[in-house]
Amino acid sequence: MPLDPNATTVVSAMRNLPDFAHGLVRDVRVRWALGEIGRPYRTELYEGMQPRPDEYRQWQPFGQIPAFRDERVELFESGAILLYLGQDDERLLPRDERARWRATAWLIAALNSVEPMLMQIVMLDIFYAGKDWAKAARPDVTGLAEQRLKAVSDALGDSEWIAGGFTIADIMLVTVLRNLRHTQIVAAFPNLAAYQARGEARPAFRQALADQAAELGPPIKMGED
Repeated sequence: MPLDPNATTVVSAMRNLPDFAHGLVRDVRVRWALGEIGRPYRTELYEGMQPRPDEYRQWQPFGQIPAFRDERVELFESGAILLYLGQDDERLLPRDERARWRATAWLIAALNSVEPMLMQIVMLDIFYAGKDWAKAARPDVTGLAEQRLKAVSDALGDSEWIAGGFTIADIMLVTVLRNLRHTQIVAAFPNLAAYQARGEARPAFRQALADQAAELGPPIKMGED
């Protein structure tokens, strides 16, 4: 098991979060990648509903999760961390230049072209639930998200993974799709739903999710200490 309290690789993570956030905090991306290559790591936990301390912002300027540290580098942003882990291990990023850059492009696409559209739905459904303007905006926002998902679905086609073999692009894209788990939007694209299920079935993902859940603790209610 990669989680090791004596490991020199460190990943920041959270504890004490509402139910809707469980399984979606982005440290799961880094945990998953580390699990795929069997690299031990330990975590530094921060309270989910409290501001990060000033010293953490020296590590992660925006106070977000995750941040990463090992003997060589100190990083923030999940995409950058996955690229760093992939550079030395072809189980995450192929050595062939064309395949490597295709996977890199899809990782960035998942972050820049897909996730922002999906997160608008999350914001409307969870953070602004009950607002009349949010209800009115949702059909248009959903339509834009579905356009992006249609593009991803077409690119994936009948392939098992988005950029050839399994790579960090799949870790990123599968976790991005999981943001809509409270809806049936991804299910409208059967090949994407099957793709997400394949990713979630990988042992390294299941272990990453279990380790994250154990450290998050029981879900709290919004407004609780």
